Amino acid sequence: MYYYRYENAEINCCYKYLMFSYNIIFWLAGIAFIAAGFWAWSEKGVLMDLTQVTRVHGFDPVWLVLAVGGITFVLGFAGCVGALRENICLLKFFSGVIGLIFFLELTAAVLVVVFQSQVRAWINEFFLANIKGYRDDIDLQNLIDSVQRMNACCGAQTPQDWNQNVYFSCDENNRSREKCGVPFSCCIQDPADLVMNTQCGYDVRRNQSEWSKHIYTKGCIAALEDWLPRNLYTVAIVFVVISLLQMVGIYLARNLIADIEKVKFSY
Repeated sequence: MYYYRYENAEINCCYKYLMFSYNIIFWLAGIAFIAAGFWAWSEKGVLMDLTQVTRVHGFDPVWLVLAVGGITFVLGFAGCVGALRENICLLKFFSGVIGLIFFLELTAAVLVVVFQSQVRAWINEFFLANIKGYRDDIDLQNLIDSVQRMNACCGAQTPQDWNQNVYFSCDENNRSREKCGVPFSCCIQDPADLVMNTQCGYDVRRNQSEWSKHIYTKGCIAALEDWLPRNLYTVAIVFVVISLLQMVGIYLARNLIADIEKVKFSY
């Protein structure tokens, strides 16, 4: 068997160290995400009692932070070590996973456009499920409050959605002081107020005719639908930047793999 001998075959140091520099940033970012996730869990006492993870009825944002951190850490590690050790298997793993993520992003974008009504229904169900678990997790609570404040909205479709939470329910057996109320993030804040009144939503749903004076009446699903067209260019730019970063990673990895294979075949 004969092999073609490449003249002056050598690995391009530019590709090698660009690949390393590209991935060291993501590797460190992955460590930071993982550390932040475990810090958040330690603050909530989850690390002392892991059964708390299964008792949360809504979405715990820490899971998303840990998932992103874990994937970023593994890919960054594979890219860094693969570049420095000139390991073809790690580089192929890196480029393959990045390619898969890119394909999944495109698929998700197409599915969102094609199945808009189903996606809207799923988001509505997801939001309602998290309304039920609002008081179960402090991070979930902060996330919902941020969404409602930033988008000037309340509930998934209407403020009445908060009736599904046991603390805000108008049920006659509910003994909570928050009965027939909404979270403070639903309240229309007076610009003159320097301190947020966290009790502003108490009893506010008892008189629907007064809602518009005290709380946001638009649901967050409708608010997000209004937000997207206004920020379409921003969303598109973010998507393009992420896609370009992924393609650069794949390009560097594939070129480095080709150089390594050339060197191997030259001997």
